[in-house]
Amino acid sequence: MIHRQDHLESARRDPARPRGSGHGVSPTSGATPPTTWGPASAHAWRERVVGATALALATSFLVQNVVVAWVAAPAFGDPIATVFAFHAQHRAAVAVVVGLESLNLLLLLGFAAGLHGLVRRRGGRGQEWSRFGLAAAATLGAVYVLYAVLWTGVLLAAGELAEPGPAFVLTWQMHAAAYALTFPALGATFLGAGLAANSSLLTPPWQRLIALVGTALSVAAGAFVVPIADGSPLLFVGLVGFALWLVWLLATGVRLVRAASDGLTMSSTTPRGA
Repeated sequence: MIHRQDHLESARRDPARPRGSGHGVSPTSGATPPTTWGPASAHAWRERVVGATALALATSFLVQNVVVAWVAAPAFGDPIATVFAFHAQHRAAVAVVVGLESLNLLLLLGFAAGLHGLVRRRGGRGQEWSRFGLAAAATLGAVYVLYAVLWTGVLLAAGELAEPGPAFVLTWQMHAAAYALTFPALGATFLGAGLAANSSLLTPPWQRLIALVGTALSVAAGAFVVPIADGSPLLFVGLVGFALWLVWLLATGVRLVRAASDGLTMSSTTPRGA
């Protein structure tokens, strides 16, 4: 009671002071609260980064394939003289394609790790698939490195030799085999990333279908490493799976970036432990 009387007396002495405020500042005074970096902002930033990484990876892959198609690179089954002449005449173009593999490695591992982080922050649903995809992405990156190293050897040999010798032929064949081996590793990466993103509701159901079809085609192509390295048209089975991978990357990247930009942070819509 004494405390209540003291409060009333204080209000009579200072009638301009708003009641219920201990600091003399009205909550409706129109003051703008300071901007803070909260959990929602952190989630949006993570989603935007992962989405941008997916878009950058797809773009880099597209640039590589456009350059290869532009200069009419030889098929694995073409005569070795044609292969030798091509690499002697198009050193710059091949160097660009091979050089982009270093960027692809960084973007691929960054995307797989970032996606795993988003899945964990959504309560862990699909976390096993995201771990599987991360391990598969590391394997795919290692195969890409082998493929690029062997292609570099082909390019350097073509610039130094007067004609293709046995070592050149062997290096080209190993490069072709390494490229064929990228398909099963890509399929495993596609499966893990696609199912993890769908299980955690980061992507819609139609992208899950694309991931399953792309995985099946890529793994099927990987079963024919020797024929593909020898120039078999079965290569196009794996290329269709690779094209679906690019479609999935672009769709996922756009979805994550747009959701973060619109404030619809998908990572914060599902509580942990859901």
